[in-house]
Amino acid sequence: EFLEKFAFPVHLMQTAADLQLIVFSLLKNLKKQGLVYVEIRFAPQLHTEQGLTQEEVVRAAIAGLNQFFNWQKDNPTDQPELHANLLLCLMRLKDNYEQNLETVETAKHFLNRGVSGLDLAGAETPAFSISNYASLFSLASRESIPFTIHAGEAMGPESIYQALDLGAKRIGHGIRCVEDKQLVADIIQNRITLECCATSNLNTKAFSQIDHYPVKKLLHQGVNVTLNTDDMTISNIDLPHEYKLLEDKTGLTSSDEKQLYLNAVNAAFCSEQEKSRLLSLI
Repeated sequence: EFLEKFAFPVHLMQTAADLQLIVFSLLKNLKKQGLVYVEIRFAPQLHTEQGLTQEEVVRAAIAGLNQFFNWQKDNPTDQPELHANLLLCLMRLKDNYEQNLETVETAKHFLNRGVSGLDLAGAETPAFSISNYASLFSLASRESIPFTIHAGEAMGPESIYQALDLGAKRIGHGIRCVEDKQLVADIIQNRITLECCATSNLNTKAFSQIDHYPVKKLLHQGVNVTLNTDDMTISNIDLPHEYKLLEDKTGLTSSDEKQLYLNAVNAAFCSEQEKSRLLSLI
């Protein structure tokens, strides 16, 4: 039911002009929030309803990035610059192997030219087991394309184990690792990063009460936790909202928040030069 809500906004993003405008507008919004680095993830194959190829979809999104960078240069402020990359999502859908393969090839084509990695998104169900996508992520690994995988949200620890078996160093959500102590230990030992999204997890009922949301607990255990929005449009939130929510409901401190920022920088799919810039801002 939650994922169905994405159909309407995606339907409005089917032309190159619209995609460029949306990326440009999003980045202006994120800059107002005070962000200095962002990875925008989306599935190119969902934006081909009106005849665009995935390559054309990504070119339009990159045009939006460049439009924003030029606008930012022409409108300097005292605020640090916002830099951005794209993550291209493979989708858990029926009979879409060729579309997913095209996404991997598109990521390869634009890698380090606006695209910095891949993701696997969509409904977490046994029918779309992560292991089904092993050949695609094996190809990504051979092409040195970084990737993250959605796991441990709708499905439990087993999905996280599958993502780790495929070589994922970042896990989208991953919050249900708390159900398996050995998994938490493995995540700590292997320095796996969790991309946690509090409000989204409440909306999808992965967690029922924000007071029990375990980001702070995992952080203090030594897990490389980060805090993210997942879906600003559907959940009607932004990143400052998520930090304030965990401050108010779980006692997240300024020291905790600094560690979350550090974790995010260290896990980012960006250059070492960019990481140095970001670390200097913390």
